[in-house]
Amino acid sequence: MRTITLLQPNRLVFGSGCLTNALDYLSALPQPRIHIVYSASLHSTIDHLKRQLSTTGIPVTSDRASAGEPTLSSFHAALERARATEPTCILGIGGGSALDLAKLLAAFLHNAQRIEDTFGIGLLRSRNCHLVCIPSTSGTGSEVSPNAILLDETAQIKKGVISPCLVPDATFIDPTLTHSVPPAVTAFTGLDALTHCIEAYTNKHAHSLVDLYALEGIRLCARFLARATHDGNDAEAREGLSLASLYGGLCLGPVNTAAVHALAYPLGGEFHIPHGLSNAILLSTVFRFNAAASPERHADVALALGAELKSTPLETAYAGAAQLEALTRTCNIDTNLAHHGIGRNSISHLAEAALTVQRLLSNNPRELTRHDVEQIYAACFA
Repeated sequence: MRTITLLQPNRLVFGSGCLTNALDYLSALPQPRIHIVYSASLHSTIDHLKRQLSTTGIPVTSDRASAGEPTLSSFHAALERARATEPTCILGIGGGSALDLAKLLAAFLHNAQRIEDTFGIGLLRSRNCHLVCIPSTSGTGSEVSPNAILLDETAQIKKGVISPCLVPDATFIDPTLTHSVPPAVTAFTGLDALTHCIEAYTNKHAHSLVDLYALEGIRLCARFLARATHDGNDAEAREGLSLASLYGGLCLGPVNTAAVHALAYPLGGEFHIPHGLSNAILLSTVFRFNAAASPERHADVALALGAELKSTPLETAYAGAAQLEALTRTCNIDTNLAHHGIGRNSISHLAEAALTVQRLLSNNPRELTRHDVEQIYAACFA
């Protein structure tokens, strides 16, 4: 068994209502000056947080993250604003985009490195600003991962900074914050969490220590994703989906994702399809393609999704692909690329861009040629 390292926040708090615990934690920091980076939908929550913190005499500033996924230019602008406030702690609260931005701001607040020089694995060397993350969606797992993604507008491709320095000091996961998330966003982000777990379990570098998180995350998504999508106030479903998202995030550092995410990046980078939706469009097709490389592993996923046991592992795996298709339909997700403004004439260009994401493709259980990638994109027009 190969050596594996799990990096997690020093404090990880999970439970409905634990936003109160976060306030207590922040108030106990030594002479804190807190800069909050938040998603626009959380305006009232941020006002409440600022009022509560201000009553204890803590200086608080805030900056709303731009809509959509963060770009290089929006990061540089946000970094200037953050530096002007001279914070000792960055608090990220919101969806994955806001959390990724907060993580990068904390890392580069006092860092001489250029962010452009840190894209990749292990190139970011330090962070000396305290970092706290509170997710308001159930999907990216950014609140516990060493990853942060930015869109390079010039190259029209997403790029990742992966470093232990991006793991927060403390994370508070309060599922009640997710109750107001709209159905479509619930579905997209939930399928992102499911993809993290599936790609971790079927990954070339899968590990039994991470398998525990991955399989349980798959079971939770299969049980609760549709429920949370159709009834946002279903507290049990929201808690289950938040837990699945956490498990998916814990998979990202030690094992990470593979071809689904690699092929999803150009869909988001050039065509601005939301990340979770991009994954949902590709997931069953890539799963079916990969099944032949490790049928037993894919069969395990299929059973965790609720598929019936078939006569061979490969048949069971294919039943899992059908289960994924059924789940996306139940969540009212349209997986036809043509319906999202993409033409078949883009397939070659998409494949070329996807093949540059070798840090993820190298994890895939089955090698992909350019022809394979083009065929996968083509299948997503059905």
